[in-house]
Amino acid sequence: MYAVIDLETTGTRTSWHDRIVEVAVVHLDERGRVTGEWCSLVNPERDLGPQLIHGITAAEARRAPTFEQIAGHVAGLVRGRVLAAHNLHFDASFLRAEYRRTGIQAPIDPAAGLCTMRLASHFLPLAGRSLYDCCRAAGLPPHRAHSALHDARAAAQLLVRYLASAGTPPPWEPAITTAAKLSWPPIRAVSVVPVQRRTPGYRDQHFLARLVDRLPRLHEPKGDAYLDLLDQALLDRHVSTTEADALVATAEDLGLARVDVEDLHRSYLAGLAEVAAEDGVVTAAERHDLIQVADLLGLPRPEVDNALQIAMTDSSRQRRHRRDQWNLKANDLVVFTGEMRPQRSEWEEEATAAGLRVGDRVTKKTRLLVAADPDSMSGKAEKARQYGIPIVHPTAYKQMLAGLEAPGAGTLPDGRSMAGTR
Repeated sequence: MYAVIDLETTGTRTSWHDRIVEVAVVHLDERGRVTGEWCSLVNPERDLGPQLIHGITAAEARRAPTFEQIAGHVAGLVRGRVLAAHNLHFDASFLRAEYRRTGIQAPIDPAAGLCTMRLASHFLPLAGRSLYDCCRAAGLPPHRAHSALHDARAAAQLLVRYLASAGTPPPWEPAITTAAKLSWPPIRAVSVVPVQRRTPGYRDQHFLARLVDRLPRLHEPKGDAYLDLLDQALLDRHVSTTEADALVATAEDLGLARVDVEDLHRSYLAGLAEVAAEDGVVTAAERHDLIQVADLLGLPRPEVDNALQIAMTDSSRQRRHRRDQWNLKANDLVVFTGEMRPQRSEWEEEATAAGLRVGDRVTKKTRLLVAADPDSMSGKAEKARQYGIPIVHPTAYKQMLAGLEAPGAGTLPDGRSMAGTR
């Protein structure tokens, strides 16, 4: 009878190429009883817009189906039913736009549906426009806003209150007849698994668990390519979902079993421990950093103590080869992407004042991309991954900015590193 929908989007204008990032549908029968519900995140194949509002991360969205993949299923959920939503004009315009992108003219008309916001002027004359205000005026319990499923459930409850007050038949009975007669074009429905939001406190399975414990063990795994990728991933002391996927793929391409990767991780931790112990003193901050890295690498905490003990007591042994530490330098080109607080313009002004150059797009000359969400699917982020440019969170960038190298620091007049002359 009724299909109550709610969408979360990357913005407010379809004309600005904003896309759907979450869709929920709640079914009600003619008496207002819930007969089913469906919800999924949607991969918008672009940046996610105001993540601080909808709370969806790129790590979640990038593994979700695209709208084209769920178009047939969503059509089946709304076909033959009266479409309802709180601010139906907004949701209907986005649905129409998404179907147009797939080459389908969907018979979605807000004038033929029910808008619980507009109906509030009749049933809840003292309520404000927002779904929250309308639900409160109707005596409904508070709900989790900006979550498509929770908002759709709340709008459905609101419609149930309207149904109870409207009597039988409801004044919008012609809409019911019209919806049943609407002709939808044929849309192939493919089998797709909906992707839900992660519950608070959820943690991804560690990427090591996705590697196979193959035998026989490699005695001298050629892990340079893997370690180089690990260097970039750990710049901001955070392994994003995108970086974890890349590490797993690289390990598999190199033929590394899980045990080989664990050995590489221990070697990497040992190298960091040697740097920390080089001056004979390991500070609390250095120990904390080592523990943080061990956690990210899937190594138990005792591995840190073991690595430090070896580094401190066996000072006469030959040091492992280690790369020069990655640092920002004056005149480096940095680019920012995503919704940031404070505004991005303030971050750019700060970078310029610190002696960095700020770009508006990513090129091969870009040194660093600062992303509000390191898993961002923005065009800038995708280009940075293509060029192998590090992507870091603003918090990590702030730490890098504090350690910004002055012009010419550690270099000779001809541009060679002083480290290479020792």
